[in-house]
Amino acid sequence: MDNSTAFGFFTGTYDVTNRWRKHFLDPADGAGCWEEFPGLTRASVHFDGRASFDEITFPTKGFAGLTLRLYDPASDAWSLYWASKRTGTLFPPVTGRFALDGTGVFHGDDEHDGRKVKVRFIWSEITQDAAHWEQAFSVDDGRTWLTNWNMHMTRRTA
Repeated sequence: MDNSTAFGFFTGTYDVTNRWRKHFLDPADGAGCWEEFPGLTRASVHFDGRASFDEITFPTKGFAGLTLRLYDPASDAWSLYWASKRTGTLFPPVTGRFALDGTGVFHGDDEHDGRKVKVRFIWSEITQDAAHWEQAFSVDDGRTWLTNWNMHMTRRTA
């Protein structure tokens, strides 16, 4: 896999099934801890596949966001920047790359509810018509991770 154009698959319009923890740092599982809701994203690639952009709406949540992904040839790594319509600012990036098996892993530092967290994004299960994304936080410098948001994206047909 050519890491420099690894997000080339992510073009078009996708229906998104979101599943997130109601409280991102609460490790409790079971009924009532997770919430599912729909999303819709429109994605495009730029710079000959070395940049990717998508805007996602969450109609039942009343907010939207966008992600800008940029490839750095000097480090052979991608930087992923998220912005929410609620804040209008870019969150700190996560950086990483895709492995030969097609799985992308990206790490960064951020804050959640005033606590410093390490952030991990994983892109996996990528096909021509679908992809899976997940987010996890660590409060112990990456020794353990708590997955708090999953998205399963299915490409819309014309």
